[in-house]
Amino acid sequence: MWLAKLSRIDGLKVLCLFFAVIAFLTYPAMALKAVFYAEDDVVINKVTGLKWARCSIGQTWSGQTCVGEVARLSVDDALEIAKQYNDKDGTFWRLPTRAELETLVCDSCERPKIDIDLFPGTSAEPYWTGESNNFVRAHNWSVNFFTGHSYGRFYPNQSLAVRLVQTF
Repeated sequence: MWLAKLSRIDGLKVLCLFFAVIAFLTYPAMALKAVFYAEDDVVINKVTGLKWARCSIGQTWSGQTCVGEVARLSVDDALEIAKQYNDKDGTFWRLPTRAELETLVCDSCERPKIDIDLFPGTSAEPYWTGESNNFVRAHNWSVNFFTGHSYGRFYPNQSLAVRLVQTF
């Protein structure tokens, strides 16, 4: 009788351990889902109060996904496009800071290192920030959605992908 109780307890311990491991392994993806929510062509971060363009510049939201090619732009060209959007629509789109763009990185995601349900069509490559590298002022920071790492080695006149953000 005590042997049957012992095996049932051991089975429960194993089952609890199994679920704990599963929760640990999937936590980063679950945490992203809890912080972000999609609203048509934007994704809102409930913690930071940032509103992200769901599609990269060059793409448009079809109601289901991002269609078109991701544009590769210089920092100045990206800023000019943001200004055009803002002038046309009365919005406040801008290039994100390094820290802001890093909040979109999903370490547990396959490439691209971003939640593709929230940000479909994201290219697995570096995306511009509006922040220059304090160590080498001639370079700007980027966040690479191929690796999930940030780099401060690109010249602003180089062509990288862009995702705009605004504070609401």
